[in-house]
Amino acid sequence: MTLHLKSNAMGRGLRSTLLSALLASSALLAGAVEAQTLRAVKHSDLRVLDPILTTAYMSRNHGYMIFDTLYALDADLVPQPQMVDSHEVSDDKLTYTFTLRDGLKFHDGADVTGADVAASIKRWGERDGMGQVLMSFTESIEQGESPNQFVIKLREPYGLVIDSLAKPSSNVPFIMPARLAETPSTEPIPEQIGSGPFKWVADEYQPGVIAVYEKNEDYVPRDEPASSAAGGKVVKVDRVEWVVMPDDQTALNAIQAGEIDYWENPPSDLLPILDANPEITVKNLNALGMQTIMRPNTLNAPMDDPRIRRAAIASVNQKNVLDALVGNPELYNLCGAMFVCGTPLASDVGSETLTKGNGMEKAKALLKEAGYDGTPIVIMHPTDVNTLRTQPVVVAQAMRDAGFEVDLQAMDWQTLVGKRASQASIADGGWHMFVTNWVGADVFNPLVNNMVNGKGTDGGWFGWPDVPKLEELRMAYATAPTLDEQKKLAEEIQALAYEEGIYAPIGQYFVPTAWSNNLDGVLDSPAPLFWNISKN
Repeated sequence: MTLHLKSNAMGRGLRSTLLSALLASSALLAGAVEAQTLRAVKHSDLRVLDPILTTAYMSRNHGYMIFDTLYALDADLVPQPQMVDSHEVSDDKLTYTFTLRDGLKFHDGADVTGADVAASIKRWGERDGMGQVLMSFTESIEQGESPNQFVIKLREPYGLVIDSLAKPSSNVPFIMPARLAETPSTEPIPEQIGSGPFKWVADEYQPGVIAVYEKNEDYVPRDEPASSAAGGKVVKVDRVEWVVMPDDQTALNAIQAGEIDYWENPPSDLLPILDANPEITVKNLNALGMQTIMRPNTLNAPMDDPRIRRAAIASVNQKNVLDALVGNPELYNLCGAMFVCGTPLASDVGSETLTKGNGMEKAKALLKEAGYDGTPIVIMHPTDVNTLRTQPVVVAQAMRDAGFEVDLQAMDWQTLVGKRASQASIADGGWHMFVTNWVGADVFNPLVNNMVNGKGTDGGWFGWPDVPKLEELRMAYATAPTLDEQKKLAEEIQALAYEEGIYAPIGQYFVPTAWSNNLDGVLDSPAPLFWNISKN
């Protein structure tokens, strides 16, 4: 149907008005579709939605979208208040009284209260290594005299209370409604309700396909400029979509065609192509980089023998791992420091075979001493994450060269994340070893580094080493009065961890992120953050 207007002044005016309106509407629609929706390809699919139940980074990343934190580390790694407005400490250093800032509401409209905070911190403190140490000093955590206060009472003074509440990576002490935080820490929370800058769009979630978040219009950001996870969480897009693209070439084509805006972890062999594109920015956002590690399961024979675990570690040459994973020496370090090279606690004690690649004869001798009988070692092998699929192959071959029989079991990463929590025997589907990666902020001291936790099955991390002496040393570190004393204790912890063979860092590397130049405000941080980003 064609609309004819009279050819007179009124007709011309009406025609002009309609045309202007149509153009304006088209511009608004284009802006709503393109400028306000940010599409990202993450390093993995999102399956586990509870960021306290697991340390998996996709769950942590999801947590940062919808939950908020009491404190956060800024770009200089200094704790800054986030949900907290102020706090007071009693003269005896035993009572911390915190007041929450105004305007904090959960996505269901309920006010955030001290009772919500208390329940959330208690649940986090059951799962997280640094949280467990805080809980060991804590007598109680309760709502204060007013609903917007909470109080932590200690049994004895502990100088890392604020540092603990500002922990930046897995597990992050996210705050959720008390009714969710009262879920046992071994079970997933039933809803995704936080008070953070984005809301979870449950109806559009398709595991293996897409996860969707919308701007929380009721969120009240802080006034300070954004700095890593601290400062004002100002959301400048209406919607964020995490699109699953397990094929690297597909993701490369998509970002170059403008179909996606952000690629969290492009593989190193594709970086030259991305670097050559003037419409794409490639940058490392994580100054401490990543630590890739091998983790034995101390519960299942023969890995229950420290000599077998040490043999596995001694067989591995970091350079072989990093050449296969990264390739470019400018993007990796040979580093045997459990608490990361480039930090005050870095040490090479116990790591010579890893960094010099001279441990094969030692590995063979340890296997002979332990009487290894050829039992196949089950190594879980995630095949869908580009930063995780290479290391298990290299480790498996090194162990075979030393005399191990190896059963390399392929699976996707989210299956591994679920399976590694199982303490089942090998006959019942259990495992002996897996490889994972940590951001430097998750391992840079003995309290945040879950792999040197010696609590066994009573609060230990997957692999469950039961080493009481490690816990004694970690507690001594927690109360050490000087950096020199902390360094001494950290070195003792590292030496004992290597002696027990409970884990090995098999390299430090750096993974740049790629994004379209249409994006502004991408933040440096150990975790990918989506506030402060605008899309032109």
